[in-house]
Amino acid sequence: MASKIRITDLGSPELSPLQTAAIEHCEELTIDMSSGSILGEACERTGLEDFGSMDFVTRLGMWLDEVGNDSDRRNVGRLSLRNACLRYASNRLLINDLLTRHPEIHDIEIQRPIVIVGLPRTGTTNLVNLLSADDSLRSMPLWESYEPVPRRGEGPGADGVDPRYQRCLREWDAMQMMSPLVQYMHPMNPDHVHEELELMLPDFSSYNLEWIARVPRWRDYYVAQDQTPHYEYMKTALKVLTWFRPRARWILKSPQHLEQLGPLMKVFPDACVVMTHRDPVAVVQSAATMTCYAARMSYRTIDPGWYADYWTDRVGTLLSAAVRDVGCVPNGQRFDCHFKDFVTDELSMVRAIFEWAGHPLTERAAKAVTGRIEHRKQHPEPTIAYDIRADFGRTPEEVRAGFGSYMERFDVPIDVT
Repeated sequence: MASKIRITDLGSPELSPLQTAAIEHCEELTIDMSSGSILGEACERTGLEDFGSMDFVTRLGMWLDEVGNDSDRRNVGRLSLRNACLRYASNRLLINDLLTRHPEIHDIEIQRPIVIVGLPRTGTTNLVNLLSADDSLRSMPLWESYEPVPRRGEGPGADGVDPRYQRCLREWDAMQMMSPLVQYMHPMNPDHVHEELELMLPDFSSYNLEWIARVPRWRDYYVAQDQTPHYEYMKTALKVLTWFRPRARWILKSPQHLEQLGPLMKVFPDACVVMTHRDPVAVVQSAATMTCYAARMSYRTIDPGWYADYWTDRVGTLLSAAVRDVGCVPNGQRFDCHFKDFVTDELSMVRAIFEWAGHPLTERAAKAVTGRIEHRKQHPEPTIAYDIRADFGRTPEEVRAGFGSYMERFDVPIDVT
């Protein structure tokens, strides 16, 4: 039986000496949040200069401006975003260089990907990891998503380990020291199967920034823009990864797709879309807890109620868009996976999805899926105890009030009382 961890200091964080030292050290730094400095450093890091289309610079500038000029954001939070943007800009240079040298990559086809579309806490992470146990499918570990293309002249070290893996592992170790409970809410170890949304970030457009910073201006801009070009960029990055390690079919996953079903289906018209469903209150209390907990390192003041209200509104936007645009998914290309049915019999759900998607589950693949299920049962990880009432002063009924159309449309039962 997995142990339950109760976070009791969301609003008034009790920082460890290590956390305090990291915050104080960063406060003494001068951090250049200009796009020019990041682009220049990316060129120096990679030895490249051609970013391709430069339209992304406006979006990069919006990110840096909103986060950099937030007086409540600590330097440790600014530095974290700057480092991420430097990685994205470097990836853009490396991707563009590879495509220039190997234009045949554009001819690779991404055929009938299985795309899991559902909010956090609806079983998406577990499901994508079980489906990807079938290694005839192409999935993407975190370390590969962080750096899709190796740096020039880089290859495995004497120990056979890719330097990209090592860098990802160091980042994961640092995260566990600074925010140790995040690992139980959103695993980020290098081998963890990650979301393809990471491949959109070198184009500097996604809802990803909302998970690490308070950025209402960016949110409003992002939701008002047609995201089709950025989904096209992501598809190109998937072709790059396919070129490095070919497979006939991809398994993908991201909650963002709920409000981008139009762009998703324009770019992947033959996608097999698996929609996961659960009482949205479970989603809100999880998202609010994770982002509120992580904020202790990045922000001076923390208001748990702000996070509860933000994610109640944001989840509502995602689900309303899904109800509005579900017709963009052609008949026969959507499979509804309800959380209760999935956790009751995981293997049966995996079999049903593969059968629906026209993907044969071989005896070898079934054994691999079963192995992952049994391993998790035998080695349960601690879990976080979520409580929307005690932690955020909101009732499930208040939070659920705006989700009626979604729950009715997809026959979603109440499971948080």
